Amino acid sequence: MAEAYIVAATRTAGGRRKGKLAGWHPADLAGQVLNNLIDRTGADPALVEDVIMGCVGQAGEQGNNVARGAVLASRFPESVPATSVDRQCGSSQQALHFAAQGVLSGTQDIVIAAGVESMTRVPMGTPVILPAQAGLGTPMSPRQQARYPNIQFSQFMGAEMVAAKYGLTKDQLDEYSYRSHQKAIAATQAGAFKNEIVGIEITDAEGNKTLHTVDEGIRFEASLEGIRSVKLLQENGKLTAASSSQICDGASGVMIVSEAGLKTLGVEPIARIHHLTVIGGDPVIMLEAPIPATKRALAKAGMKIDDIDLFEVNEAFASVPVAWLKELGADPDRLNVNGGAIALGHPLGASGTKLMATLVHALKARGKRYGLQTMCEGGGLANVTIIEAL
Repeated sequence: MAEAYIVAATRTAGGRRKGKLAGWHPADLAGQVLNNLIDRTGADPALVEDVIMGCVGQAGEQGNNVARGAVLASRFPESVPATSVDRQCGSSQQALHFAAQGVLSGTQDIVIAAGVESMTRVPMGTPVILPAQAGLGTPMSPRQQARYPNIQFSQFMGAEMVAAKYGLTKDQLDEYSYRSHQKAIAATQAGAFKNEIVGIEITDAEGNKTLHTVDEGIRFEASLEGIRSVKLLQENGKLTAASSSQICDGASGVMIVSEAGLKTLGVEPIARIHHLTVIGGDPVIMLEAPIPATKRALAKAGMKIDDIDLFEVNEAFASVPVAWLKELGADPDRLNVNGGAIALGHPLGASGTKLMATLVHALKARGKRYGLQTMCEGGGLANVTIIEAL
């Protein structure tokens, strides 16, 4: 039976909006991740058969197939093809699925899955907002409107609906958010991210050059009282900016190879792709899909929730992982052990392979075997990836 292996996984440290990575064009930033994957494996970049890159804001500097732009901004030869994927927040997790499927099918041996998002330079919603302002319409078609009359698809509303459906309180969400920061602080101070982060050169206003290697979104001074004091996103709601993911700039990537690819590169795998699932759900509540997706993935893989050693569930909003924990009965001590997007940031299209880089390295550091990653995605979608650390 064909297998798909991860041989390298890397990410940039997150940059705040208008922060340390704001000066980097997204294609150049993603190119640095591609170069780092080659550095980690010693591979000849000409052997890469495709680069599949997630990106949500595919407009402006991230338009015109940003994946190809990243290849042309890297040390890769022009012969390496590339394509850009949009499955909203799960874009680079889907890129990973496509890369793994190419390898599992036997049609490819060495593929890179990656993601990039500069939320500073291409603000969230740009691909929808700019055409609407130009009179070019919106993605909501007449037939969609007929099916969902007087309904506005909104992740913010979806996050509140999840909180209400699963009986979550504001205190629970605030406490979860505080723990995300505490875990991210502990991981950073312990050097837990050292092996997964590629340093990005930053030049300050005085011309001094440094390497950006620490996630800029972590609030090292965070207190539970401070988090509780942040105003609600909507009246009578439960979520605040402090219990939501942070706008973030970043890029990430993994290299996936076959048995033949292992021999060609002369490298040892660090993980094996064990299972892939993607589903669609209710586009109104929208962010609930990781729950049924996880149930389906476990059933198809013949596993139970307790068989999984570590979980990465994207913290788009605190209500998502808290509801996931409650419904799945998962061990909270295995979830997002190094913090999540509430503390580290959520660079949209880059988050899928970003979480995978963290999951792979966290399993290795703890000597654990199985990891599961899932994330909510616009439109009521969710991907699940189960890996086995080697």
